[in-house]
Parts: sequence; C-alpha cells; structure tokens
Amino acid sequence: MTEFYTYLPGIILSYTVFLLAMASPGPNILAVIGTSMSVGRSSGIALACGVASGSFTWAVLTVIGLAALLTTFAAALTVIKICGGAYLLWLAYKSFKSAAAKHDLEAKQLAGGKRSHFGYAQRGYIIQMTNPKAALAWIAIISLGLQQGAPLWVGAAIVIGTFIMSLGLHILYAVAFSTNTMVRIYGRARRAIQTTLGAFFAFAGIKLLTDR
Repeated sequence: MTEFYTYLPGIILSYTVFLLAMASPGPNILAVIGTSMSVGRSSGIALACGVASGSFTWAVLTVIGLAALLTTFAAALTVIKICGGAYLLWLAYKSFKSAAAKHDLEAKQLAGGKRSHFGYAQRGYIIQMTNPKAALAWIAIISLGLQQGAPLWVGAAIVIGTFIMSLGLHILYAVAFSTNTMVRIYGRARRAIQTTLGAFFAFAGIKLLTDR
C-alpha cells in the first residue's frame, strides 16, 4: 500500500496533463469536430475511436521505450525530463498565444470525400500516429508519472487510464460538437480556458524540470 501512495501523485499528474491537453483542441480533435459537424455524428465517433487507438499505441510505445531506456541508462532520466518539461512550457506558450488570438474554433471536414465508418476510424489512427508532436507529448505525460525503478503497474495504469479518457473524451467531442451551438459556446469561453491551460502547463513544465 505504501508503494501505491508513492507513485499515485505522479500518475494523477500524468492524467491531469493529458486531460488538460485534450481540453485545448489540436488538429486531431478539430478533425473529429469537423467530421461530426459536416458528415455526421456517427462518422465523427468512428474517427474519434481511431484517434484514441492511436493515442493508446503512442502511450504503450512510450512506456516500453522509456522503461527500457531508464533500465539501461539511468542518466537518460535527466534528458527525458528536460525534453518533457520544455514541451510542456511550449504548450503553455501556445495556450497563452491562443488566448490572445481573436480567432475562434476552426473545424474543417477531412479531405478525400466521405468514407465508411471503418475508413474514418482508420484515418483517425493514421492522423494520430503520424502526428510529429505526439512523441514529445507522450514523453512529457509519461515522464511525469514513470519514475526510475517504478514497477510495471505504474506504466500500465498510465496507459490504460489515458486510453479510457482519450476514448471517452474524443467521443464526447464528436457528440457535443456535432452542432454549431456548442462551437459558439466554446468560442465564448475559449480565452478563459486557454489562459487556465497555459498556467497549468507552465506549472507542470517547471515541476518536471526542477523535480529531482
């Protein structure tokens, strides 16, 4: 039980950063929203499932890679934390920049015409797996909770927990933003949301960089 409470704060911090990152719509989420609005809710949900599956794949690969790296090279933890912390600070900058911008949410339909539900799921998976920022994002998220010498269940808890949240939230985006009303509501609250996200990302980034 003592071991559980030792690693629980890091796991919760990983979950929190992941949730807040999803609260700031990026290209993947905008694709889900755009598909729901322009094609239909069911197609948006299919795309959301594909994106969530891609997130799960990235999470598994990151946990396995970081665990192996830390087992072989203990000093690699410092490099990982620097990369993860720098990425979180970059997210903070992007959030503050978005809060200061005048534009609202811009969701567009995917190019290439309509597809089957499987086709949308496949496209969502490809979008997520080919996202060049995904590796840095998952390094930041996993490194917050995966300490050197951590047991296997810690990595598994982060992977399974983030996958459940990813699947649920992407589907929620597909359902909620299938109408223009929700887009307008988000647009009104966008600046407050992005400012709050920026502050938390800055806090998490500094914490990761200064944590020993």
